[in-house]
Amino acid sequence: MVFLHLKRGNESQFLFETSVTMPISKLNKEIVLMYNGRLKISRICSEMEGLKDHGPMFPPEIIGLTEEQVRELKLVDQYAEKVVPSDGWVYNRDPVGRRNGRQPNVKMQELLLKSINDAKEMVSKKMIDDNKSLTLKHVQNAIDILKGAVTIVYPMGLPPHDPIYMEFNNTEDLSGTQAALDVIEPSKMQLWFAGRQMLDEKLLSDYLGKNEKCKVIVKIVKHGEGAPGREPVFNEEVRKQIMLQQYRRQEELKRLEEDHDDSYLNSKWADNSNLKQQLHGIQNINFRFGSK
Repeated sequence: MVFLHLKRGNESQFLFETSVTMPISKLNKEIVLMYNGRLKISRICSEMEGLKDHGPMFPPEIIGLTEEQVRELKLVDQYAEKVVPSDGWVYNRDPVGRRNGRQPNVKMQELLLKSINDAKEMVSKKMIDDNKSLTLKHVQNAIDILKGAVTIVYPMGLPPHDPIYMEFNNTEDLSGTQAALDVIEPSKMQLWFAGRQMLDEKLLSDYLGKNEKCKVIVKIVKHGEGAPGREPVFNEEVRKQIMLQQYRRQEELKRLEEDHDDSYLNSKWADNSNLKQQLHGIQNINFRFGSK
């Protein structure tokens, strides 16, 4: 099987295991589902942390208003008494005014937190270091874990305007948010390998050959972004080693320059005539001059 190391820009996303016989059109569909699925899980986890700390979301007309403004405008959260945690709640005001402040009790908080951590771990980028591939089943199981925990804590369900409810029902509205820029529509999904776009009408083998035992880097690109940057010749670790060796060499040359000494020129081995004297046997000759 072939391992594809998927990247978005220079950031690693996940590993995908497949075969060189897979059509690029099918590969595109599965990759975009997993890519967007991981983003959905991240959004749900973020909102569930708010749910754990401050309870369900206010209705849109109340969000961002102070308590005094709500009273003056005579606005009412009609879901406040309907949507309550199964184990009771304590008041913990939301400082940004998005949620109603009815925080679940400690036991239910722990349940929500555990499900958040389990879901994140299931689709974590650490899987790349462990050489584990991501599948659509991993993504769906992570969403099911989050949905199950919310159902236990709020058996009556969350308000229909709560982002978590909308995420679970695929009715989320991301317009005007950074999340909307991160998501890639299936029709705009492109995969690039070795500076070439992988076209839908071809097979993976048209780009990787027939070798089923290889691991390559494939870039995820949104239509209109142009060709992604090529991977560096050296990875970060190798680059650091090369720079370290270069630095040590420069320091050694600098030390030799500072310690430059010509005294060796007085040594026999540095005398150009020394070998000739040895061959003629005229070394160590003493001349005595007698007195008249």
